Amino acid sequence: MAHYPTIAEVSASLASAQTTSRKLADAALAAIDDPAGQGAKAFIRRNDARARAMADASDLMRSVGQVRSPLEGVAISVKDLFDLAGEVTTAGSVAMRDAAPATADAPVVAALARAGAVITGTTNMSEFAFSGLGLNPHYGTPLNTFDRSTGRIPGGSSSGAAVSVTDGMAIAAIGTDTGGSIRIPAALCGLTGFKPTARRVSRDAVLPLSTSLDSIGPIASSVTCCAIIDGIISGETQRVINPMPLTGLRLAVPQTVVLSDMDDHVAATFAATLRFLSDAGAVITEIDVPEFAQLATINAKGGLIAAEAWHWHRDLLESHGDAYDQRVRGRILRGRDISAADYLDVLAARLAWQQGVSEKLSGFDAVIMPTVPMIAPAVAPLQADDATFFATNGLMLRNPTMINFLDGCGLSVPCHEGDTAPVGLMIASGPMTDAKILSIGLSIEQALKTRGG
Repeated sequence: MAHYPTIAEVSASLASAQTTSRKLADAALAAIDDPAGQGAKAFIRRNDARARAMADASDLMRSVGQVRSPLEGVAISVKDLFDLAGEVTTAGSVAMRDAAPATADAPVVAALARAGAVITGTTNMSEFAFSGLGLNPHYGTPLNTFDRSTGRIPGGSSSGAAVSVTDGMAIAAIGTDTGGSIRIPAALCGLTGFKPTARRVSRDAVLPLSTSLDSIGPIASSVTCCAIIDGIISGETQRVINPMPLTGLRLAVPQTVVLSDMDDHVAATFAATLRFLSDAGAVITEIDVPEFAQLATINAKGGLIAAEAWHWHRDLLESHGDAYDQRVRGRILRGRDISAADYLDVLAARLAWQQGVSEKLSGFDAVIMPTVPMIAPAVAPLQADDATFFATNGLMLRNPTMINFLDGCGLSVPCHEGDTAPVGLMIASGPMTDAKILSIGLSIEQALKTRGG
């Protein structure tokens, strides 16, 4: 399994003067510039002067004994949904090119800057965050680091975010997750991704997809990295995450929907992971969650995402509709036909659904499932055929979106062995159980490392 630098490793190198933040920033910017790399497709906007200025400021702070956080001097990329002062937030779309520049940083970006992070740039994404695959016809699709010769998707919508980490353009990345857009690329690229309870992290000055479901979180190389960043962007900087003992840990494995249509590699990897965790002392229980089978019917008309996306996009579609990725445009337009009564029906159904799922998960420490049921597919067939694109997109989003609809939190950690195709294990629970899920994820991550994968 590939190893990517952790925040702790970078911080130790900085603390021991083995390197400087400026050298690290220059290396990240050079990786973006590498003509043989994916930088041109992974990033939409660059501001090298800002990155170097932030790095120089961090080095100066460190030289006088001031270390603002574990992120001091660490390179971070930010998805193209977050306002950065003086820049146009384009959301991966050419339809937004003429928008006014942001007048201030989004609170999440400001929190990172206060913590001493170095922003290397703004990353590419599925246009307007409306796909779990990561394809972008305007700016190109950055390729997954796994089997790059085939040309596989990185997952979306936070596609450039994940590739920025695997390719050394950032140590960690900030993404958004409405139906899996952090956890999907993390799973497909062999990284760790954390979707927090939505209300914990400010979504101000972040271009929305669905105000009911959008969440903001990190993609990085470890659970500890994600916990550090989550603490900073949520304001919970004093929180300490310790591993929860695996012995006696109660883990539920839903048998409804989420284990369907797995490819052979994911199925074998997930089964091996369950056996390993059971042997390590965890109590694995198979459960039925009939509510999972109801979600497709609840969202049959487009659900909250289509309705809320249409509300935001209706004027822009009228003036710049031809500039949209037409696959995205079509999905947003479904919201035009959702009535107020339909929308209220979904809200009511969601509350009942959440209650039913919560009852099924009561008594368990977490629910675990494959983050996605397949390894990263090749880009070309998805670009070529709408039916293949939409079928694959639906399958990618299926498992993660259960947790968004629950208003819960979810963590994806790599669980594959050796140099095989990356597979993500999702560890999740209901709202405001974030610290517990990170603690469980830390213990599972540590245990899996002893397996030799």
